[in-house]
Amino acid sequence: MGGGVDFRDVELALSAMREALNPYVEADWSVRAGPLEWDCRATAAHVAHDLLAYAGQVAARPADAYLPFDLVVHPEAEPREVLGVVAASGSLLVGALSAADPQVRAWHWGPCDPAGFAAMGVAEVLLHTHDIAEGLGVPWLPPARPCAAVLQRLFPEAPSGDPARVLLWCTGRGELGGRPRLTSWRWRSALSD
Repeated sequence: MGGGVDFRDVELALSAMREALNPYVEADWSVRAGPLEWDCRATAAHVAHDLLAYAGQVAARPADAYLPFDLVVHPEAEPREVLGVVAASGSLLVGALSAADPQVRAWHWGPCDPAGFAAMGVAEVLLHTHDIAEGLGVPWLPPARPCAAVLQRLFPEAPSGDPARVLLWCTGRGELGGRPRLTSWRWRSALSD
């Protein structure tokens, strides 16, 4: 796939999420997830939702909108079960990406290639794992290699530096070398951006 990011990066991000969060599934996930308004459990459910939505887009290739379906995680699902839904949704995205021709285009606010959907999936997993870890009081930074791939694909004008810290800065999650925290940001996933 073009763009330097593919299904293997999604697998790596999912593995990093499991390693970071599985030891804390008995903690109180009703606490706020870092800087977000959601709690940790809702944040994990959001990740599952987005991964499934991206998989659907890559598989169906709609040209002008998201498919009209949604993922519902049962409200009584425990954190361990919600992480299982994330893993399942992630596996569906991995499968869709690994089967997709690099020339495939599907809608995400414009035409987006499989590398764009892979980068967005990686970003959702790593950034929200960071949010959840922060909410649970667990110090954690995402791995550098998939962060670098996400930056290259979604934030091509990002400043240089440690890829994890730069990705966090690009998404409003901290300061970076004297640069203030961003209050608004946008990644460039569509090829027409």
